[in-house]
Amino acid sequence: MTLSHENQSRIIEMAWEDRTPFEAIEQQFGMNESDVIRFMRQQLKLSSFRLWRSRVSGRKTKHVKLRGAEVSRGYCPTQYKHR
Repeated sequence: MTLSHENQSRIIEMAWEDRTPFEAIEQQFGMNESDVIRFMRQQLKLSSFRLWRSRVSGRKTKHVKLRGAEVSRGYCPTQYKHR
């Protein structure tokens, strides 16, 4: 799959976001969790990849099935600020 620079950037942004589940990335871009991990490994420096993996590993908000009922949206209200 060939992704535009804009889509690559968006996938990286979504992967870093705490409240954006892997399922949302799969729905938009057709990449499951293992595809996202592989993509992030290719796109990030090794230290950044390790930081990202430690951040998302076991994080309940990154998986729809593990989320609590209190998580009702895929992003933080301050995420999309007008510039």
